[in-house]
Amino acid sequence: MSKYDLLVLNGVVVTDQETGNFDIAVKDGKIAKVVIRGSLNGAKATKTIDAEGGMVMPGGIDAHVHLAEPALFGKGQSADNYETGTRSAISGGTTTLITFAPQRKSEPSLLAALEATHALARDNCYTDYSFHLICSNAGPQAISEFKALREAGISSLKIYMTYEALQLQDSEILDVLFEARKQKIVTMIHAENGAIIDWTIKKLEEKKLFAPKYHATSHPPVAEIEATYRAVSLSEFIDVPILIVHVSSPAAAKHISDAQKRGLPVYAETCPQYLFLTRKDLDKPGFEGAKCVCSPPPREGEQDHEGIWQGLEDGTFTVLSSDHCPFIYDNTEIGKKSCIDSEYPNGHFKYIPNGCPGVETRLSLALSANRLKLQKFVEVTSTNAAKLYGLYPRKGALLAGVSDADLTIWYPDGTKEFELTNSMLHHNVDYTPYEGRTMKQWPRYTVLRGEVVWAKDEGGLIASKKGFGQFLKRDASSLAGSRSQEEWNVENF
Repeated sequence: MSKYDLLVLNGVVVTDQETGNFDIAVKDGKIAKVVIRGSLNGAKATKTIDAEGGMVMPGGIDAHVHLAEPALFGKGQSADNYETGTRSAISGGTTTLITFAPQRKSEPSLLAALEATHALARDNCYTDYSFHLICSNAGPQAISEFKALREAGISSLKIYMTYEALQLQDSEILDVLFEARKQKIVTMIHAENGAIIDWTIKKLEEKKLFAPKYHATSHPPVAEIEATYRAVSLSEFIDVPILIVHVSSPAAAKHISDAQKRGLPVYAETCPQYLFLTRKDLDKPGFEGAKCVCSPPPREGEQDHEGIWQGLEDGTFTVLSSDHCPFIYDNTEIGKKSCIDSEYPNGHFKYIPNGCPGVETRLSLALSANRLKLQKFVEVTSTNAAKLYGLYPRKGALLAGVSDADLTIWYPDGTKEFELTNSMLHHNVDYTPYEGRTMKQWPRYTVLRGEVVWAKDEGGLIASKKGFGQFLKRDASSLAGSRSQEEWNVENF
């Protein structure tokens, strides 16, 4: 019997397809064998992990993460760079990130934005990684570069229907979708109606209502519901796959579900903040509510949470991502408190940097909730992201000879319950919105391409693995795409 690099024995292996008592052998960074427990007894390996009955899953894939981004609007700048962000991710069981390469309105080129982001990530990552391009200037040069993006291994981009600094008008969205269809690019859409939000902000300002809690008021559900329906309509017109990001409203999810039932290639993402936070979290004493300001905001309460959980269970939501968008709370220059000045001594909700940290807590929060069936958990936190974004079966699977040996190994059930504190986390942020929450699980080991990068009981993060993460060139999505393979023809309408 050949010698392996790593053996993982006595685990309960969970993939999107099955759950069983299997042992895993790893060779040259790949899954070499997944066999019935006990079949590898006597096999030799450089390292052996006894999972002791704990779950063994494909490494988590978080496909919505903001790192090292400049101040795209307002003063807020990302607290995490590629070192600290991937450090946090790997410590929470996530082995692959897809982050954003942002193009400014004033910049005509997407390829230039891609190269600038490569420079930030190169040799700094604990996880494997790729990028989505943020397209905020959909001019002729950017559109002409879609083909080159595909050649560079990028098969997805993101556009916004709100925020003046990023927003595309409907005609520009159609330009993006039209070319994305040709190049087999998945378009992610931030679906909120910018005009409704701006109008509501004006009405709040007239009443001098500036506290953090009014951020939720300024982003009413109707802004998300309308924009989601419009995004679905535009994608149906062009016959192109889209993903609606960070869905918070069950009513918006209903539009997505209805489109899916009609056979449209419309996919959706939600995030832990829409499962565990509510708008009451924005109404904490003083300025504390700013910690939970994100867009769309957390909604009303249990009924909304239930609608989002149901969407995960029934397949409306393809992926559960973190939307990790970190800002230091106690920072008056580039953090959450940068909106406090002489004009607004108690801050102004409109200028609070939007986003919450969560790349490290995503998997454990969702698993600790004990709501999703285990195979569904793997599907929405790993496998579906790999399929949607052109990484499957290299990532998101445990297929012998094909899949990278990316593993998240959990503790045996009932052995790891604790209260979460920010001091336990590895991001460069001075808070977590989930402080004090009871967690029932945490990754015991995280393995990337056969290398143990995180071992909680053996010192935690293995710092020498910084830079081990590789850029992943991605192919087209393997999920359903355009319904017709014929060239789009305006005469059909």
